[in-house]
Amino acid sequence: MRNLQSCTLLAAALFAGTLACTLNVHAQGAPQSITERRTDVVQLASGYRASKLTGADVFNKNKDTIGTVDDLIVSPGGDRSTYAILSVGGFLGMGKHLVAVPFNDLQITNRRVVLPEATKKSLEALPEFKYAD
Repeated sequence: MRNLQSCTLLAAALFAGTLACTLNVHAQGAPQSITERRTDVVQLASGYRASKLTGADVFNKNKDTIGTVDDLIVSPGGDRSTYAILSVGGFLGMGKHLVAVPFNDLQITNRRVVLPEATKKSLEALPEFKYAD
């Protein structure tokens, strides 16, 4: 009951415009602290949805199609870097070569994903990315 009241107070505080609020909860008997922070939803809404990027063609600076976005992955490390998994080569999903490139290397303008200096050959030369089981 106390956690329910705390959650209600947290929701009321966030709704009222409080910038940050800390809630102490017990998960499986171990105390944990959860901190909520205000997010600029207007700015966030202008970001890139992973569901819209998946399947997008990737071009180089010469406007050559060099691959497609297969997936986006957030690294498990402390830095939480994001990587784009690109599918290069192959035909109709057969013989494709997956590679990982830092998401920050991609340029997205006018709904077009660009990896400026890359070519199909340079991407195919990268180590193949394989999903963990």
